[in-house]
Amino acid sequence: MIRSSQSAANHQDKVVIGKIGAPHGIKGELRVTPLTDFPERFAELEQVYAGNDLLTIESVKYHKQFVILKFKEYPVREQAASLTGRFLYVDKEDAVPLEEGEYYTFDIIGLEVFDTEGNSLGHVTDVLRTGSNDVYVTSKKGEAKQLLIPALKTVVQEINVPEGKMVVDMPEEA
Repeated sequence: MIRSSQSAANHQDKVVIGKIGAPHGIKGELRVTPLTDFPERFAELEQVYAGNDLLTIESVKYHKQFVILKFKEYPVREQAASLTGRFLYVDKEDAVPLEEGEYYTFDIIGLEVFDTEGNSLGHVTDVLRTGSNDVYVTSKKGEAKQLLIPALKTVVQEINVPEGKMVVDMPEEA
């Protein structure tokens, strides 16, 4: 199973957990769209990165699909508004631990995919969340053709993140 949390190219030791939206109210609070399967984690955080800036979380509330955050460094609405559009990160080692057989999206994207005979099918470029199961979008460099691989145990035989590879047994096309 894949867990959402994206890693940004220029923040390779960090994990994206949210995106800052518009200010909320007049006291410097900001609406944050959670980009994690674990939005409850915000209540436990003391600090978070907005870009390269380390911010101290002063308060956390939940409102509809948003997390409402107030940062100590941005005490008023006008100052806080300058953060709108920035992504929030935590250090990779602070990512929520996963169960056996679960992977973060950032661990899957970039893996080289092989069939059971060892032929390269390309690299995972995206993970689609369909509801019933994830789908790995795979393509070869320089080719427009994409291969969609259902993230099912009957198809995905092996995921080896340290070696950067995935082995799949694709069903025969009719």
